[in-house]
Amino acid sequence: MRVCFLGTGGSWPTKRRNVTSITVSTGATAVMLDCGEGTQRQLLGAPVSMMKIEAVLITHLHGDHFLGVPGLIQTMSLNEREKPLSLYGPPGLAASLRSALTICPFTPTFEITGKEITPDDTFRAGGLDISCAWAKHGRIKALAYRLDEPMRPGRFNRTKAIELGIPEGPMWGRLQRGEEVEIVSREGTKRFLPSQVMGPPRKGTSLVFSGDTAPAQTIVDLAKDADALVHEATFSDRFMELARTYDHSTSSDAARVAKEANVGRLFLVHSSPRYDGEEEKHELLEEARGIFRNSHLPEDLEVHEITR
Repeated sequence: MRVCFLGTGGSWPTKRRNVTSITVSTGATAVMLDCGEGTQRQLLGAPVSMMKIEAVLITHLHGDHFLGVPGLIQTMSLNEREKPLSLYGPPGLAASLRSALTICPFTPTFEITGKEITPDDTFRAGGLDISCAWAKHGRIKALAYRLDEPMRPGRFNRTKAIELGIPEGPMWGRLQRGEEVEIVSREGTKRFLPSQVMGPPRKGTSLVFSGDTAPAQTIVDLAKDADALVHEATFSDRFMELARTYDHSTSSDAARVAKEANVGRLFLVHSSPRYDGEEEKHELLEEARGIFRNSHLPEDLEVHEITR
């Protein structure tokens, strides 16, 4: 699983950071989480093609998380995309999507569907199993998402295969794909099952994306034992009261969520424009690392491989 941070800032763009968006890739396809204004330009510097994006997951309908959608869709059309695109988001998504696509009329070259979801819904997109939970962001409906790779086959036991007399080559590949093989000789026919040379299935990697939120138990529960948590950290602790007023999180809040959820790594995003300098960035990061050591504050267009 590879995550590319297209935009890591909050509320409005700065010289250093664009507004919120990330992509998560597995193989040849990708999903996008949030799509603030200017996201399509960020993609030009990313190792992800907009034509490979299978779905866009919107956490909530504030502009810095949604306003990049119409431009992205129009550019996809101008590049003659044919593959359908699905957008998922909280109640209200369908009406906002209709408005966004009619305010500047054009005719898309592909099918676009807007699907309103709640935490009762699960689905698959980009080869990932996706679930969600409510975030806490004022009166607006806001979601957090969890993306899980499906279970992977167990490891192939090369030594065991040799002991059983299975010749190296196509038969090994078939066993790894879950197929039974047989060897015919003068002594008769021997059949071999994948279970004889394959270890137990392995859990895939997982990532949780909070969107805008105050600290919430629902997100702790959603992120339980995830390999990575991408959580908003709009303010440092000096502005705790402001964070509470607008239902945002501080970097310490995000770190406490990561620690309680027992995640592998924490990525801080959606930092206020007041933290655009190196000294201010250091303040956010050190506050988080004081609680959860494996905390990171990525720059725009950083790419990270997420592993177990």
